[in-house]
Amino acid sequence: MIRWRSVAMATSLLALGLSACATTGTTAPAKPAAKAPEKAEAKPLPKGLDGQASTGFPSTYAPLPSRATAFVGATILTATGQQIENGVVFVSGGKISSVGGPETPIPADIAVVDAKGKWITPGIIDAHSHLGVYPSPGVQARSDGNEATDPNTAQVWAEHSVWPQDPGFNRARAGGITTLQILPGSANLFGGRSVTLKNVPALTMQGMKFPDAPYGLKMACGENPKRVYGGKGRSPSTAMGNVFGYRKAWIDAADYARKWDDFRAKQQKGEKADAPKRDLQMETLAGVLKGEILVQNHCYRADEEAVMIDIAKEFGYKITMFHHAVESYKIAPLLAKEGICSATWASWTGFKMESLDGIDANAAILWKNGACVVIHSDDPIMTQRLNQEAAIAMTAGNKLGYGITRAEAIKWITANPAKAMGIGDKTGSIEPGKAADLVVWSRDPFSVYAQAEKVFIDGALIYDRQDKRFQPKSDFELGQPGQGAFN
Repeated sequence: MIRWRSVAMATSLLALGLSACATTGTTAPAKPAAKAPEKAEAKPLPKGLDGQASTGFPSTYAPLPSRATAFVGATILTATGQQIENGVVFVSGGKISSVGGPETPIPADIAVVDAKGKWITPGIIDAHSHLGVYPSPGVQARSDGNEATDPNTAQVWAEHSVWPQDPGFNRARAGGITTLQILPGSANLFGGRSVTLKNVPALTMQGMKFPDAPYGLKMACGENPKRVYGGKGRSPSTAMGNVFGYRKAWIDAADYARKWDDFRAKQQKGEKADAPKRDLQMETLAGVLKGEILVQNHCYRADEEAVMIDIAKEFGYKITMFHHAVESYKIAPLLAKEGICSATWASWTGFKMESLDGIDANAAILWKNGACVVIHSDDPIMTQRLNQEAAIAMTAGNKLGYGITRAEAIKWITANPAKAMGIGDKTGSIEPGKAADLVVWSRDPFSVYAQAEKVFIDGALIYDRQDKRFQPKSDFELGQPGQGAFN
């Protein structure tokens, strides 16, 4: 485009010169204007060296075959604030087509599941899991969750540690878990990237990877980083050392991002420029600063959460969710104002100093103040019973007179974690257009006696408590390669 513009300009000047000769009859013919030098076209950098915050390695997940189905007669918790008695959920093409009361029309010639007396919820989402990176059995050979070699390991990605044959995935599915966020551990200030998985049997991590789910950056404040590195005689060894480590890393990341921005600006102008060297650690942090990667921040104490919010404001990024967050109730209005979710438990408190002030009503108090609540596991056993943990939190709030309904509490393990993981537009609630990730429960899912009878992911039956054909086992359990996996 630049070259043609230059030629056009030269032609115009030549025409003006000839016109002047014709008019005066005394001026010598003008010399053709010199062609403007062409600007060098910017050559694209070789793939893998372009310095963009990587969108990651591809997912190979493909939904299993499903058929158009109507579930009729169940009590439905939509995770949009509704509880529908004797409801109907119509699923087609792996998506929710419609949801409503008994008057909802059911298309002819489709499968009908009589769910009378059952309850239906969205698939349960565990926003804090280490399945696959700390699998069962818990042996050193499979202990791949913490790259505890430096306080800043933002360059590592949890997906590269996931062992898809972890039997824990099957156990979680039997508890209604359809989606998980797999995080690195909390040994480091920056632990690395998270990965979101569909809880389907697979032989590869790529076969489980949730398509187009954004990455999260695992950060950790509090006791863990200073214990790990202070014990080695290194920094950080104190809370103030932790904060210095965050701030230094963000300063370096901002400088890295600026160098790449300057390089690209010069390229666009056609100026000669040398590309900075790609740095995987800085690339992840720069991705956070640009809003491309979500911050998932391990932090127990309210005062430390407030410090982390200050740091985020200093460097212009947003914290998506505090994990564990057992003292979030102390600053619930602040968290509501900042739009930060708290992923927590109800009953896990007092097991170390920073968890000493945890209370069962933490989640309920947050909810009462309008803050985002998520119930998570951080545990291979609790992930099988997140519905019960949510029930404990709901009950604790109702003892305070809050009147939390099941229609609200179900959001804590479905819609809210989906939102905090950046996939709320795809799953987490029973709404038309969303993925048909569903659990059919034997009874009220907030009952200790409730069991997940059937679990669907993208409309495909992935687990059936009554049918062994839909109770897959990992190859590790079978001891026979190629058995027990769907993709």
